[in-house]
Amino acid sequence: MKRVVIQGIKGSFHDIAAHQYFGQGEALDMVYADTFEALFDAMDSDPGLMGFAAIENTIAGSLLHNYELLLKSGVSIVGEHKLHIEHSIMCLPSDNWDTLCEVNSHPVAFMQCRNFLKLHPGLKIVEADDTAGAAAHIARMGLRGHAAICHADAAGLYGLKVLENAIEDNKHNYTRFLALSNPAQANEHRNPNLADKSSLVFTLPHTEGSLSHVLSIFNFYRINLTKIQSLPIIGNEWHYMFYVDMTYDDPKRFHQCIEAARPLTQELKIMGEYKAF
Repeated sequence: MKRVVIQGIKGSFHDIAAHQYFGQGEALDMVYADTFEALFDAMDSDPGLMGFAAIENTIAGSLLHNYELLLKSGVSIVGEHKLHIEHSIMCLPSDNWDTLCEVNSHPVAFMQCRNFLKLHPGLKIVEADDTAGAAAHIARMGLRGHAAICHADAAGLYGLKVLENAIEDNKHNYTRFLALSNPAQANEHRNPNLADKSSLVFTLPHTEGSLSHVLSIFNFYRINLTKIQSLPIIGNEWHYMFYVDMTYDDPKRFHQCIEAARPLTQELKIMGEYKAF
């Protein structure tokens, strides 16, 4: 049985995505963390624990803080999963539209349902730490007049009634999640022979053309960059580290590319090699 730590609770998007990634037929021992910091702390204290964390969203963009936590933790990326984000509004079975006065959810969920909320100006918007957590709180406290915005699966888990499904503004809203492992156990959770994607981070000398020189190496070896994200190096003004996701069809050529690029960087670290979703 795999033990997996996520940020959020049962019925959250992390929980749903984790079960999809690992397979509905596989029993999972889920550990629920309140924050992403707590998620990585749990992995640090228990090397046998896998992690599953969001890294970017097609609307909200990159979760920059999670990149920082990922690098600091030293864990390995062993897989990825992309979840279609769909929001529903739900309430206690005894409530209905005419009895609702307040809606609770995570700020990002509110942002993704702006047009829907404009149609219900009478609902007071109250932010919560977690989408499914808002549903669980309403059910646990028996809060009449309160609704939650979260995934429809939470309704069945917490005994709530769905008033309307698919209330998100953008129907092409996806979040990308990373499966994480202690580096010593990474090969137990992935098949190296199937790897066709890698994530790496590097820093560069503060000289003219340093980034373009590295990118030209990637181009020469026909490596496809699917994402490049810069983050400032704290305490070193105007210097940046670069997180890169890349895909390839020849692992040998990929490693040749990395060794060719490494002398052009100050530091380069492969954070994981895995199968692209």
